[in-house]
Amino acid sequence: MIRQNNQSPKEKGGERESQTINQNQKSHHFNSRKPNPRHRTHSGDTSRSPQRPAGPGGSTHKRNDGPKRSFGKQSHHRRPPQASKPSKNHKTIPPLKKGDIRIIPLGGVEEVGKNMTVIEYDDDILIFDAGFQFVTEEDAPGIDYILPNTKYLEERKDKIRGLIITHGHLDHIGGIPYLIEKIGSPTMYCRNLTAIMIQKRMEEFPTVPTLDIKVVEPEEKIRLGKLSVKFFPVTHSIPDSMGASIETPQGNIVITGDLKLEHDEGVPSEKEEEVWGEIGKNKNILFIADSTNVERPGFSIPEKNIYRNIGEIIKNTKGRLIIGTFASQFARMINIIETAEKHNKKIITEGRSIKTNIEIARIAGIYKPKEGTIIPVDQIDNYSPDRIVVIATGAQGEEFAALMRMANKTHKYIKLNKRDTVVLSSSVIPGNEISVQKLKDNLYRHDLKIIHYRVSDVHSTGHGNAGELAWINKKVGAKYFMPAYGFHSMLKVHAEVARSIGMLDKDIIVPDNGTVIEIRDNGEKLVTLKELAPSNPIMVDGFSIGDQQEVVLRDRQMLAQDGMFVVIASIDVKTGKVKKSPDIISRGFVYLRESQDLLKEARVIIKKTIETNASGMHPINFEYIKNNLSDNISRFLFQKTNKKPIVIPVILGV
Repeated sequence: MIRQNNQSPKEKGGERESQTINQNQKSHHFNSRKPNPRHRTHSGDTSRSPQRPAGPGGSTHKRNDGPKRSFGKQSHHRRPPQASKPSKNHKTIPPLKKGDIRIIPLGGVEEVGKNMTVIEYDDDILIFDAGFQFVTEEDAPGIDYILPNTKYLEERKDKIRGLIITHGHLDHIGGIPYLIEKIGSPTMYCRNLTAIMIQKRMEEFPTVPTLDIKVVEPEEKIRLGKLSVKFFPVTHSIPDSMGASIETPQGNIVITGDLKLEHDEGVPSEKEEEVWGEIGKNKNILFIADSTNVERPGFSIPEKNIYRNIGEIIKNTKGRLIIGTFASQFARMINIIETAEKHNKKIITEGRSIKTNIEIARIAGIYKPKEGTIIPVDQIDNYSPDRIVVIATGAQGEEFAALMRMANKTHKYIKLNKRDTVVLSSSVIPGNEISVQKLKDNLYRHDLKIIHYRVSDVHSTGHGNAGELAWINKKVGAKYFMPAYGFHSMLKVHAEVARSIGMLDKDIIVPDNGTVIEIRDNGEKLVTLKELAPSNPIMVDGFSIGDQQEVVLRDRQMLAQDGMFVVIASIDVKTGKVKKSPDIISRGFVYLRESQDLLKEARVIIKKTIETNASGMHPINFEYIKNNLSDNISRFLFQKTNKKPIVIPVILGV
C-alpha cells in the first residue's frame, strides 16, 4: 500500500504519523506492455567445481592454469563485479556500542550503481536506496544485474526501521523486488513519483508481496525508532529527487542522493541557496555526497540551457525531428512535449521505457498533455513532416532500440530520409563508443542531419561537477565527509575537492563496499573497523539470484573468448585400452573441417594419455585420467593455437 501524507504546507516539519490511504483508492493504470520473463536454461555451471568427481560415463572440465583473463574492457558506468580484488576480512563485526553511530555503504562506492547505505544507531537501522548495477555480456556473461550484498541487514532485520529511497532511477530502486523480502519488507519512504515508479516496476514481480510505501515531502520530518529524518529537495534529472538529514545526538548525517545545482553561470539559484543554507544551520556531523561527475571541473551545463537549445531546434526544424534520449530524463521529455505543443506539433513516443515513463509522469500529475498531442506511430503519415517530433530510445546505439531500427531500415513505420533531423540528446556512456559510432554511421547513410552534444548543448548531466560539489560541501559544513555514488577513483577525486576547501585528511573517509565506519566519543572520533560487512556481489542470472563464484564467470568468459573442446573416448575397463578413435566436438574454438591435422595430433595425445595412465590400474580411476587428459590437451591446444578453450573430457568405461 502507498501511504500519502495529508498535510498542509504549514504543518511540514513536524514529527507526526501519516494517515494511511488504501492503495485501491489511488489505483494507477499503466498501458505499457509487460515484458516476458527471461527464460534461460542452466547447464550446471553454478555448482560445478574444477575437479568434480565423476564415475564411468561422467565428465569434468578443468580451467587452464595459464594467465587469467580480465572480464573485458571496463567502463565508468558499467563495471563488472570486482571478483579479483584482494580478499576481505569478514570476521564477526563487534556490536555497536551505545551512543555510537555506524555507517556502512553496502554498494555504490566502488561502482556507479547498486546504491545502498546503512545508518545504525543503538537498536535502529535506516537503509538508504536499494539499486542494482547494469553489466554487459562482455563484462559478466549471462548476468543481468548486480545487487548489493544484504547479509549484514538480513542478520539484523529486526532492527530495520525503514528503507528511504532518494529518487526513482534504477540504480536506486532496481534492487527492491529482489531484496525487500530478504531484509524483512520494511516500510519504504519516498516521494510521489518515486513511489509510482516502484509500484510500476513491481508489476513485473507478481509473486513479491505488496509493498508498504509511505509518500513523504520536502521539509517533512518523520520519526523512525530513536532517529528523526528530515527530507529536502535536490536537483537531478528526474523530478521528486530528495536528500535526507538524519538527526542523531552527535549531530546530523546529511545524505544527498544523486544531485547537481540549479545555477546561472556558476551562481546557484535562490532555491539552492535556501535549501543548503537551511541545512548548514544545523550541527552536521557527517556529509555523504554524490561523486559521479566530480572529475569534471567547474559547474555543469544548466538544464535550462538544454531546454532553450532543444526548443529552438523544435521551433526551426523543417522536416521530421527525431530526438534520442534517456528514458530516465523525465523533465527533459516533458519539456520536449510541452514545447512541441506550443508550436502545434505532434509527438510520437518510440521505445517501451519512454512510453512507460511518460505515462508515469502523467499519473503523477507532473504534466498533462493536451488531447491529441501524442499520436500513435502508425499515424505518422497523416501529418506534415514539419509537424512531427519523435522521442525515441536508443541514443547509446542499442541494437534493438527504436533509433537503431530506424537507422537499419527495419522500423515498421518510420523510414528515414534526407529531410529528417536527428538530435542525440545524451552523452556517450564510456564503453558504448563503438555502438554509438555505428548508430551515427547508419544514420548518416540516410543523408540526414545529426545534432549531438559535441556540436551543440543538447545534453547536460544530472550530476554536479566539482565546483558544484565543493559549494554544497561548504554550505553543509559537516565535521566529517564521506564521498559516495561512484567508482573508487571518483571518490578519491571528491576527497581531494574536500581538501581544497579546507577539510583535513583525518576527517575524510573514502570507503569500499562493506567498510564499517563508526563515529564515537560524542562525535570526536571517526573510526574505520578492520572488520568488513559482506560485500561480494549478488548477481541476478535469469531466475537465479545469488553469490556467483568467480569461477562461473571466468568459465563463461573463456567460453565466449576461446570456446570449448569436448573429448569423448571409450576405454576397456579390463585392459585400459582405448576401444576406438576418440570423438571430438568443438564449439567456438576452431573450424573442425579446416583443422584435421590438429585433430589427428590431438587424438594421438588422447589415446596415449589414457592408455599410459590406465595401464595396470585396477579399478580404473576415471577422475585421475580425466584430469591428466585435460591438462595434456589444454597444453597441446595452447601450444598449437595460442588459445585456451575449456576442455571437457568424457570417458566411457565399457
